[in-house]
Formats: sequence, structure tokens, C-alpha cells
Amino acid sequence: MEFKFDIYGKIERPVAEVFDAVYNPAKLSGYFTTGGATAPLDVGAAVMWDFADFPGAFPVYVREMVHNERIVLEWQASNGDYLTRVQMDFESLGDARTLVRISESGWRETPDGLKASYGNCFGWSHMLCGMKVFVEHGINLRAGFF
Repeated sequence: MEFKFDIYGKIERPVAEVFDAVYNPAKLSGYFTTGGATAPLDVGAAVMWDFADFPGAFPVYVREMVHNERIVLEWQASNGDYLTRVQMDFESLGDARTLVRISESGWRETPDGLKASYGNCFGWSHMLCGMKVFVEHGINLRAGFF
């Protein structure tokens, strides 16, 4: 069985604004990478993400980026020396709303891989909720959460 997950949610803002909340390091750091993100998510970049509540920055490799449509990243699995793949899709719903889908795959099919996949599913779900609150209301949901 392949370990992967897909989550989604709607954000009450135009797709360009929602996409920029992930692509733009200053905005991403306002609700997710609270220790900072070193650069925009441009293809070929190795961007360092840091979380103030989880010490230690780590690289995120940008494999694909289509403005206002998709970002594909790879990063090291928390349980090993291999990469998992994260895909974020942004779909305009035409009425100043955006559907965001996030999927991750690539864990080894072991008990540790399963555990890591559940942990990341939690993390991306929290990121999506945090993005909604930040983009719609300017509130950092992550502050003090962990």
C-alpha cells in the first residue's frame, strides 16, 4: 500500500492572493515557517524553511512552480534519508474563492514511514487552516499552538 494523503480547503480570497501566501517567503513566515523562509518558491531553488517551534532549518527543493496554479516540492522524510514529494494545487473558483489541494507521497512502506506520513498529514492540515486564517483575517494561528 502506498503511503500518501490528499487534503483540501477553500479560502475566501482570489487565487493570486492565496498562491502568494505560499510562494512569498515573508507571507509564508507569517503563519507557517515562523522561523523564516529564505527565498520564494521558484523552480530549481533549495529554500531553507525554519520553524520557531521546531528547531532546525532544513532545505525544501522546488521541482515545479506555475504561478497561481501549482507548487511541487521535495524534502527529506522525517524518518529517513530519502525525499517525499509535496504538491500544492490552487484552483480559482471564479468568485474570489480559491480551492487549495495539498498532497504528499513517497514514504517507505514501513511502520516508521506510516507514522511519518500521519505526522505530515497533521502538519499540512494545520498549515492549510493557518493559511486560511492568515489570508482572510491576518491572524497567525500557529503562534503558541505547539
